[in-house]
Amino acid sequence: MEALSFNQLFEALEGAVLAPAALAQLRAWLAAIRDPAECLALIEQAAHGRPCPHCGSQRVHRCGRASGLQRFRCLACRRSYNALTRTPLARLRKRGHWLTYLQCVLDARSVRAAAAITGVHRTTSFRWRHRFVPGAARGRAATLGPIVEADETYLIESQKGSRQMTRPPRKRAGKARRRGISSELDCLLVARDRRGRTLDFHTGRGPVSAVQLGACLGKVLPVQGLLISDGAMAYRRFAQDSGIRHAFVNVRAGERSRGEIHIQNVNGWHARFKGWLIRFRGVASKYLVHYSGWQRVLDDGQLRTPTRLLLAAAESG
Repeated sequence: MEALSFNQLFEALEGAVLAPAALAQLRAWLAAIRDPAECLALIEQAAHGRPCPHCGSQRVHRCGRASGLQRFRCLACRRSYNALTRTPLARLRKRGHWLTYLQCVLDARSVRAAAAITGVHRTTSFRWRHRFVPGAARGRAATLGPIVEADETYLIESQKGSRQMTRPPRKRAGKARRRGISSELDCLLVARDRRGRTLDFHTGRGPVSAVQLGACLGKVLPVQGLLISDGAMAYRRFAQDSGIRHAFVNVRAGERSRGEIHIQNVNGWHARFKGWLIRFRGVASKYLVHYSGWQRVLDDGQLRTPTRLLLAAAESG
């Protein structure tokens, strides 16, 4: 069959009467078409004026181009670099597909679905997920307040994808052998203020301790703020040791709120996160903080386009 030229194809489309589903499919296909030069221009825009990533010197000069990106050489340490050196996106290839893939990240697509839409292998899709998502999720609030709700949620420990497991394998959607909070559960600590700013911390397995609360929350809580939690003793000890105002809700006794004293905002975030996580059919414990950061980025709503997501991920770390 003789291939149609672009003009012939365009004339055929102009004369065709497309159904709404076909029209939506055509629009989605056109939206997925990206110029590779667009992605490269955005990357260099994010790195404009960046000092040498090796020594921090501002004395640099241009040193040719490679793979579409301008290279620079530092006059102090004599090492060369480009806009992606020492960023989460360093040494990743197929940059012409990045913006299409980032739309899949915003849509929370699975690894295989994103690979099919982008036209890359599933292993590439997985590798990109755990580069782009942590890179974009680094933009965390420095402090919270003045009223901060904190609570932890627990998910069963998973060694999904591990080649050397430390325990016998479980069936999918398995349950912990022991009741209650044990070392078989991963702890995800979430702190959220009344403005919607959220911070997430993976504290390891088992119940959270006062020492872990100090390491996670000690620097992000305002000095004159109010910390609200459930009645767990770890929060009381942390607040007492840190000199932070603290109020708690006795959840075990069935108490939900006392006026403004409640933890419903952070518990709502937990519910949204666990409901959103179902689509991935289980995540490995070592990547749990990546997924909570992914949900935090989507929930925050600041990075709503592939362009903004790329600029955030391409910033040096």
